[in-house]
Amino acid sequence: MSGMGRREFVALLGGAVAAWPLAAHAQQAEKLRAIGYLNPGSGPPAPGITALFDALAELGWIEGKNVVFERRYAENRLERLPELAAELVRLNVDVIVAIGTPGPLAAKRATSTIPIVMAAAGDPLGSGLVASLARPGGNVTGMSLMAPDLGGKRLELLKEILPRLARVAVLWNAANPYPAIVFKETQAAGRTLGIEVQSLEVRGPDDFDSAFEAARKQRPDALITVEDPLTFTYQKRIADFAVADQLPSLHGLRGDVVAGGLMSYGANIADLFRRAAGYVDKILKGAKPADLPVEQPTRFELVINLKTARALGLAIPPTLLARADEVIE
Repeated sequence: MSGMGRREFVALLGGAVAAWPLAAHAQQAEKLRAIGYLNPGSGPPAPGITALFDALAELGWIEGKNVVFERRYAENRLERLPELAAELVRLNVDVIVAIGTPGPLAAKRATSTIPIVMAAAGDPLGSGLVASLARPGGNVTGMSLMAPDLGGKRLELLKEILPRLARVAVLWNAANPYPAIVFKETQAAGRTLGIEVQSLEVRGPDDFDSAFEAARKQRPDALITVEDPLTFTYQKRIADFAVADQLPSLHGLRGDVVAGGLMSYGANIADLFRRAAGYVDKILKGAKPADLPVEQPTRFELVINLKTARALGLAIPPTLLARADEVIE
């Protein structure tokens, strides 16, 4: 062997072979991306939210293979969000998926560099999450939950079931900017339709008893619940209260009706979360949030629970049943 002795050659070859597993391991480690998941509510993910993880898997992002999820839940204690967001930033995740409006707001305050994908943010423009829907501008983009005149449409749906509807109580989370917008919309629509809109504010899990007591005193004809992580977590408790007090109820999410609410009308949450996965995919492949326009809901669903209608002694008009996307028997 010219220029190199056999012993030196074997030593060199042995060193190279020993280095191969290290190089392969480093290559694998580089491929493992980290996705932060920040939810103001509680886990495990509800059926609509699991659409996010299912869609990511369909796009090729498999947990444990090329991606790791860092999941954080505030358990409806919004004061915990800043600490959880800071934790995800310290972990230096590649992207943060944040739920609702409080989730992305906390994430945005914690970082101006890590991309943030909103999954169903209530009012991204009004809450200052983005500079504009078409050109978000910073490190935040994703799906908006906002839809025009949602409050008015919900009152009109209740009026179809209750033609003499005069008073409606609205249960909403005053610690979240989005429900406040929907409540004001509903108030404005109520003035137009001649319906008195009463406020039932909650800010945390301990406020429901006093809100229900206030509703009993106000004696509304119906109850509307504004969708957000807090009311979603306690959907069964809210539905049980409405049935026990013989209150027809209208909610924002299909899950509320599955839990026993009378009716829901709002954006298809599973569709929003599936579309949010598309943003994550693009960002992990190099796209910048500032260049990805915020999208709004395109699919809305009307769900009616006939079992609850019977418990309330209500006859649902056939015309309304015909328009429903789903009827729960």
